[in-house]
Amino acid sequence: MNSITINATDGGSFNAFHAATDRPDAGTVVLIQEVFGVNDSMRETAREVAAQGFHVLVPDLFWRLRPGIDLTDKTDAEWQEAMSLLKQFNQNAGVRDLQATLAAARTLPGANGRAGTMGYCLGGRLAMMMATESDADVNVSYYGVGLDDLVPKFGAIHKPLLVHIADKDAFFPAEGRAKVVEAASPNQHIHTLVYPDADHAFARIGGTHYQARAATIANGRSTEALVEALG
Repeated sequence: MNSITINATDGGSFNAFHAATDRPDAGTVVLIQEVFGVNDSMRETAREVAAQGFHVLVPDLFWRLRPGIDLTDKTDAEWQEAMSLLKQFNQNAGVRDLQATLAAARTLPGANGRAGTMGYCLGGRLAMMMATESDADVNVSYYGVGLDDLVPKFGAIHKPLLVHIADKDAFFPAEGRAKVVEAASPNQHIHTLVYPDADHAFARIGGTHYQARAATIANGRSTEALVEALG
């Protein structure tokens, strides 16, 4: 596996899957995992983003619990393990690890120093947290959970933030989604995008709720934002 080691700001170290691009002077995308860890879906997503002309890092954010988590959404046992990990996961520590990853992303060989984040599910929430707690040049959130309790910090967002919202998201109630859309509207840096008839994880490669139409549209919008911000 292609990986690099990143030193945590509070001690210890963790691995990040690295998908490189041949494009010179490329920006870097920090992909943020779902509750299933750095699995086949995340690695395939990383390769697809690299094929678009970006370096990509996918940090193992569950390393403090158990390094190398690699689950799918296919079995009940894996779901139960994923939910257990989510309950134990310290999101603030995760943000610190993402900040360390972002710093490493800016100094990769062949990178141009610009870097952003793009996250899914749990990672979608963390990407929004990075929009308020880091110097990322762009952040992209796919079907993040519990985003409405981050609304008070929206005024601190001064770089582009794309928020992809599934209109049928079973993990994020409609009232919470509406609160996010309404609160984001005055901030010119935040773009909320709602996908009709799409469920949570509509863009998960190989996932049970994958929806090609919504995924293709969302991914195209994400690529445009990444190109504009990262080069």
